[in-house]
Amino acid sequence: MTAIDGVSYSPAELDRDSTFYVAGHRGLVGSAIWRRLQAGGFTKLIGKTSSELDLKDREGVFAFFRESRPRYVALAAAKVGGILANSMYPVDFLSDNIRIQTNVMDAALEVGVERLLFLGSSCIYPKFAEQPIREDSLLTGHLEPTNDAYAIAKIAGILHVQAVRRQYGLPWISAMPTNLYGPNDNFSPQGSHVLPALIRRYDEAAKEGAATVTNWGTGSPRREFLHSDDMADASLHLLEHYDGPSQVNVGTGSDVTIREIAETIADVVGYSGPTQWDTSKPDGTPQKLLDVSLLADAGWTSRISLQDGLERTVAWYRDNASRLRE
Repeated sequence: MTAIDGVSYSPAELDRDSTFYVAGHRGLVGSAIWRRLQAGGFTKLIGKTSSELDLKDREGVFAFFRESRPRYVALAAAKVGGILANSMYPVDFLSDNIRIQTNVMDAALEVGVERLLFLGSSCIYPKFAEQPIREDSLLTGHLEPTNDAYAIAKIAGILHVQAVRRQYGLPWISAMPTNLYGPNDNFSPQGSHVLPALIRRYDEAAKEGAATVTNWGTGSPRREFLHSDDMADASLHLLEHYDGPSQVNVGTGSDVTIREIAETIADVVGYSGPTQWDTSKPDGTPQKLLDVSLLADAGWTSRISLQDGLERTVAWYRDNASRLRE
């Protein structure tokens, strides 16, 4: 239990009639959290598109918080992308994300937001961290250079949450999801992560009858994948059941190779041709599997299988392909 200004707080069921702001409510994670909160009976959800509120605009963010005064916040807004985007625009990934999260957390602190969940990424951990990666691996080694700028921004967010806990006693928390996928993901060739990029590539190959598909790297790195609806469920669970300074890993506890996930996606979309691997391109971190013991101790485990999640995501992608960003 923590306290501020004489008011005590502790993890408990959130008030469904209190104002809940979801930052980034149109994105992959934010939209899933929004759906989960709606299903859970929350009646006062607030979301702003980037055109309505630029979270990099500090004065605008503070004005929004002073007007809306949310009791709860899920900070899912971020500039995100895959290896290519992170390699090409490291300044953007560092500067934009630090400004977004700092503005939101500073404004939330000013109006006394009771519970805030900051969402980061498993790329915060060292490139060669012992597998599966425990929360205490943070800051124990060098980062993967292809996304170190983004990782540093997210590490700053974790420390920001910890600082608020120490200085002001508010029970804010951080969650670090593994590789996420699902509805409202970014499927663009330039900005997508590996799984949506593979879905688009194989689906287009299947439709066009392509002779072959070429993927980056060797296909040997191992990755863990979690459906965004599972992430959303874990987010609400942590807000209601966890109060600690450590970031919490959120994942499935199992991984597959990129080659295996490519083969599964090819099967789901109906592509039967060969796959080539461009080994001149980088693989990234060799393995990134999270230790989810702390999450399990808090009472939550994933429910959506990879096969089921992929089938759902491919169906969503095909239903929405015409309107997705390029």
